Amino acid sequence: MPSIRKRGDFQFEVRVRRKGMPVISKTFTNKRDAETWGRMTEAELDRGLYLPRRDAEKTTFAEVAARFEMEFAPFHYRGPAWRHKLSHLRAHLGMYALATISPQIVAKYRDRRLSMPDARYVKQAATAPRVSGATVKTELDLLSKVLDVASKEFGIALPNGNPVSSIRKPSGGVSRERRLVADEENRLMSACSQSGNPWLLPAVKLAVETAMRQGEILSLLWSNIDFDRRIAYLRDPAKIKNEEPRAVPLSSAAIEVLQALPRHISGRVFSTDRMTLYKAFQRCCKTAGLDDFTFHDLRHEALSRLAERGDFTVLELAAVSGHKTLQMLKRYTHLQAESLARKLG
Repeated sequence: MPSIRKRGDFQFEVRVRRKGMPVISKTFTNKRDAETWGRMTEAELDRGLYLPRRDAEKTTFAEVAARFEMEFAPFHYRGPAWRHKLSHLRAHLGMYALATISPQIVAKYRDRRLSMPDARYVKQAATAPRVSGATVKTELDLLSKVLDVASKEFGIALPNGNPVSSIRKPSGGVSRERRLVADEENRLMSACSQSGNPWLLPAVKLAVETAMRQGEILSLLWSNIDFDRRIAYLRDPAKIKNEEPRAVPLSSAAIEVLQALPRHISGRVFSTDRMTLYKAFQRCCKTAGLDDFTFHDLRHEALSRLAERGDFTVLELAAVSGHKTLQMLKRYTHLQAESLARKLG
């Protein structure tokens, strides 16, 4: 039986003892609540379901988010994106104790975020599109990760488990399928050749030939290029999306692009920064009359062309692209099937 003792006029401390365990205690303002808690705790102990609630009840999400930001995230995330997501979570959930974050509260956060205007359109807030489902999904994924780290790494037990697992998440969005059609490639290359940025045209050509991401192209050093073996080595994990270094095979056209570039004293293959290249590419797309086309679409174009050849297996495509799982390459398998069908006649 739990023991209850009165402490002052309006305080009742209940204690539950079990052999081999520290005393479990909690103070209430009335005796009935103390008795109810004592019986419930004993029942959970008897069934082996008891989880200590004290840390989860006295620790707010803001406190856990601060620890996550300092002790965990810098060693497992790259770039600033996770910080923006964490700031949204902290603003809406920071005052809640971990034990009080229920599926209903998380669902309310989800619905509120989906109704908010996209922050990129602050000057047109009234007509701005709402925050996308894909964005909210990544925020909920981060919330789930923070709570898991609190439980597994920081030793703060979640009495009711992770609430994110009990709610419906928004759709992650549809993969882009934009490709260069008709004479769009010629128009794009022509506009890039007239750009004031001398690095733009070779960067675009290299993206089409290698399927490298923009950040990967800009991270290349001349010391990473092996012309004899026709390989470009991506070694910096901070500049690679999946953080795994890889070797990128170079076609004859890619070799030609690289050999035509001047050598910069910095040792970088492309001596320009991301935003400069991004803005120059946007201007060229506008000049060429390409609607809804991004630099990353060049990667999709490159992988689609390789798949259409029909002589690359999915594993070989993954070696070129650097995808961590084959699931991400399923979108290209239909192109391989079409090519094989043409060969069958």
